[in-house]
Amino acid sequence: MLHQVIIAKTLRVPRGAGPTGDGAAVARQMDAVLVGAGFKAARDLLEHISSLEPGAAMDLAVQVVDAARALVGDHVAHNAYFINFPNDVPDTVEFWVSCLRDALVIGRTAAGSTTVPTDAELLATLTAGWVGLLDLRTYGRYQHTYAELLAAHDELIGAVADRVTVLHLGDTLAAETHQLYLALAGATTPLGEADLALLAELAELCRDQTQPPQIPVRENRAVINAVRLGAGLPLVAVDTVVDVLRLACQLSGGDPTLVEPTRLRSFPRRERRALLAALDQVVAGNRSKLGDVTAHAGPFKRLGERLHPHEYPAYPHAQDVFAVARGEQTARSLAARAELAFTADDIPGAAAILAGAPGLLLRSLDRLLRHADTNTARQAVLSALGSALGSVSGRVLCSVREHLANRATPDAARVFPTRGRRAWVTEDTRVPLPPDVIDQASALIDTELAGRMPAYDRLVVDPDVLDVALPLSGRAGEGGFAVLPRGSRTRVGGEVLRFFAYWRQQATRTDFDLSALLLDENFGYAGHVSWTNHDHDGIVYSGDITDATDGATEFIDVPLHTVPAAHIVPQVNVYSGEGFDQVAESMFGWMTRDRAQQGAPFEARTVRTRSDMRGTGRVALPIMFSRTTDGSWIATWLHLYLSGSPTFNQVEDNRVSTSLLARAIGDRDYLTVAYLVELLRGKTGSLTTWAPGVRLNEPVTFLGVHRPDGLPDGSEVITLDRLNQLIPH
Repeated sequence: MLHQVIIAKTLRVPRGAGPTGDGAAVARQMDAVLVGAGFKAARDLLEHISSLEPGAAMDLAVQVVDAARALVGDHVAHNAYFINFPNDVPDTVEFWVSCLRDALVIGRTAAGSTTVPTDAELLATLTAGWVGLLDLRTYGRYQHTYAELLAAHDELIGAVADRVTVLHLGDTLAAETHQLYLALAGATTPLGEADLALLAELAELCRDQTQPPQIPVRENRAVINAVRLGAGLPLVAVDTVVDVLRLACQLSGGDPTLVEPTRLRSFPRRERRALLAALDQVVAGNRSKLGDVTAHAGPFKRLGERLHPHEYPAYPHAQDVFAVARGEQTARSLAARAELAFTADDIPGAAAILAGAPGLLLRSLDRLLRHADTNTARQAVLSALGSALGSVSGRVLCSVREHLANRATPDAARVFPTRGRRAWVTEDTRVPLPPDVIDQASALIDTELAGRMPAYDRLVVDPDVLDVALPLSGRAGEGGFAVLPRGSRTRVGGEVLRFFAYWRQQATRTDFDLSALLLDENFGYAGHVSWTNHDHDGIVYSGDITDATDGATEFIDVPLHTVPAAHIVPQVNVYSGEGFDQVAESMFGWMTRDRAQQGAPFEARTVRTRSDMRGTGRVALPIMFSRTTDGSWIATWLHLYLSGSPTFNQVEDNRVSTSLLARAIGDRDYLTVAYLVELLRGKTGSLTTWAPGVRLNEPVTFLGVHRPDGLPDGSEVITLDRLNQLIPH
């Protein structure tokens, strides 16, 4: 299992540990199979497999192929309801009538009649009462096998533009596992849910190995400390009372991010003593840390009920934590004192107070600058900002820098994505900040970040990575293949865009509906394609599947050169059954191809990206496709979910909220990798733009979406799995 995880995360294959021999034939067979999925083995990987005994070579080759196919969603069969899709898809009403007519024919046949129902009889049936589509024999259920679907389509004709992703040889499994652990544990940005769970597994495997020098993200500390506590090792990097609360939640199998409430379990005496000792040490070193308790008073009360602090008189400062939570002691937080200054319109005073908590000052910067209505007040805020920058994490600095870039004019709407990628939208009523104030604050942040950037002798940059939004949080994306953070933009080539959704239910009949909302240049409604409208302006829907016991796939085909819409927003609606976070598996992806290529509805080597869908909403908005001024198309990642209704969600019902979200994300300026590259220019010996055919004779630092083949030995590679490492501490 770890082999596949490492291949998926890094596109590196851990070295096989089998005996040596002649596995050349296996290596050739593996490479041929990989081509069909859009992958290619690098020379070092082929040489390694060729050097193994055939049995060991086959074991490793199977793991490589399985991992590669799963990356692009080729590990399951993608059938389509209409066997000839995208051709011969009937009109929606015509199709419904055919299903109804079929049902009446079956009924008559059972009664011994051979006559076909007339239109008048169909109309009489409809007017006699409601007819449920799901009750019709041929609606929502595959009418052919996957093999029959493949037989109905010509083979895919290869094209130069088909995707080819190179898989490279890595280190041993143990070394790759440890390297992945260090990368996740030492990440400067919060991890997504899947990566946080993976970190817990790796922390157990690597607990006796070298630990990261720093663990900047606090929930990562909780995950690692839970493992260390279980092994009787000392806790690391606990410097606030909230760190201890996060650890208690992790030990209880709950949420260390504290977003979701956790039902704390009972703790054995050894764990109670360790948690109380950690609390005592934090408060003894700085009693102002008690100010953090009030914001989490409820959880701290419940923690006190589990820890029985009165039984441990040796930890008096820990007892103070729970006294504050119960309201028996007062510990006014720094934020509360700043709020009093805001109430008194003392903006310089508020800035001075917040300077004692640099991170909070940065997060309050917009409010301070909005209310600083004199030049003296503004300069006081900027002065406090300048003195605090050195104590703030690079992630927060980048977040504030991006925020400032969007404050010269009001937003179309304010979008607040939650950690679960749910979107909360409200009107932007804030007064824009003066351009000169934005420039001054931005310059201060730019200078601080530039000073923290590493120096590279030779930097090679793939231009495809420049428009990738900085991964300031792992929760601004999903797991998958070539998935980019929210706000990232990438060019879309080819004549035909085809996106797909796949899901497999776990226990309950589940109906997901892939749809497309079409918008004009001003993000106004221009039509839609879904199970209620199979075709619009040449955009074609593959047919509605209403049961996914064995998995189900729906497609939408978009002829890019002829579609009149300016924006196309795919969405996946939970119509009935399990949610995205409840089904056994769910994914979204998109392919591009030329018309002449033909092929089956799903062809792995034409898949450009594939992302998981595991959010808590009932409507998924993975991405948006937009036409540019020169007629080409770009994709902008959204990674958002709408709450929707418990059942019966349809694209027609949420088109207003979807268009508002699409406009807000599409109009926003995101901080991208290009910003960091500009900061690196002054600290880099040479900076080269990568292009196929560029000759590199010495080791370089390569920055790109994927690692190319043929880099000189000793080169450092920073690709999608490591982009967050560009963000300085």
